[in-house]
Amino acid sequence: MLIRSWDRGDQAEWREWLAAGRDFGLLAANGAPGDGPVLVPTHFLLDPDAGEILLHLAAPNPIWAALRADPQVTLSVTDDYVFAPGHWRGEPGTPTSYYASVQFACTAEIVEDAAGKAAILNRQLAHFQPETPEVRVVPGAEPFGPLLTGLRGLRLTVREVRAKFKYDDKKPAADQFAIAGLLAERGQGLDQGARTQLLRRNARRAGAPASGRAGRAERSEPPATRPGGCPAG
Repeated sequence: MLIRSWDRGDQAEWREWLAAGRDFGLLAANGAPGDGPVLVPTHFLLDPDAGEILLHLAAPNPIWAALRADPQVTLSVTDDYVFAPGHWRGEPGTPTSYYASVQFACTAEIVEDAAGKAAILNRQLAHFQPETPEVRVVPGAEPFGPLLTGLRGLRLTVREVRAKFKYDDKKPAADQFAIAGLLAERGQGLDQGARTQLLRRNARRAGAPASGRAGRAERSEPPATRPGGCPAG
């Protein structure tokens, strides 16, 4: 993923973005020679402080053979993406895509013992289904213990995180701010999510709290820019 200096996301930024309910991504492993990569859409549980990601997949999944051959994988999460028409962006009228994306470069460890798989499943249940704390997986016990043979756990140790928030931070801040109004007017698909990210990035450039900026009407004064309209960080 190409990341320019103006759309690089820092650790606090990508952590907050993912913590807002973004826990579904695309896991990519290297395929056999002559084949393409193995891609698996999946929910996952991120533990950023421990530097690991936990998930499970069905035993017949083709990714297991790929992981045994090469445990280096990438987990990618992309959201808040929209198309920005060229006539929104000033001369020369070049259209672009806005999006946020975080990629984790990881080393995968396959978990096959029953206790290890149950531990992963229970952590996922606590995260995704906290309203039913009584539902837990116990190896050998009904109703879920006997089902453990049909799946494998996966622990990903994070080696590197690459985060990109592509929302025209390279343009003058006033121009970037004006596009938020156009996204609000269009109001389709993921426009609202993209607008929220654009306003948040715009507020960072002005040194203002993102929540305060996002709550303003688009007709208020745009934020001041640094000389040359460069992003603040």
